[in-house]
Amino acid sequence: MPIVAKLDEFGRGAWIAFTVLGFMVWWPLGLATLAFTIGSGRMGCGYAGAGRQEYRMSRLQEKMDRLRSRMGGEGGGFGGGWHRGPSSGNRAFDEYRQETLRRLEDEQREFHDFLGRLRMARDKAEFDQFMADRRGGEATPPTAG
Repeated sequence: MPIVAKLDEFGRGAWIAFTVLGFMVWWPLGLATLAFTIGSGRMGCGYAGAGRQEYRMSRLQEKMDRLRSRMGGEGGGFGGGWHRGPSSGNRAFDEYRQETLRRLEDEQREFHDFLGRLRMARDKAEFDQFMADRRGGEATPPTAG
């Protein structure tokens, strides 16, 4: 579809203009264009599959890294920068903030590990299904665990 690729090059504004133009020409055409743009994820809403969650997690990670660098750290790893941020002048609050941030970083690390295990399990299940289909269904279904 050359028109889809061309509109993707111009971005979201081109899709909005194309949708409005579709409504102006013939309302079912505009409605179909609107459904396509939302359903394909080109407008940033709707269901676009598992890649959408991974994209959102990567954006969240980028924002966390920017926040770390603004807090006075060197960015990067799990221990960089949060614990050496500017002092508020209240030692009790600084200790509370340090402990809370350490706990959040631990939870973030655990969540990333969980996501990795979840992806591995999904990939293994898909691969086992592929191999079972390839063999003609002779293999037993994969076990959970």
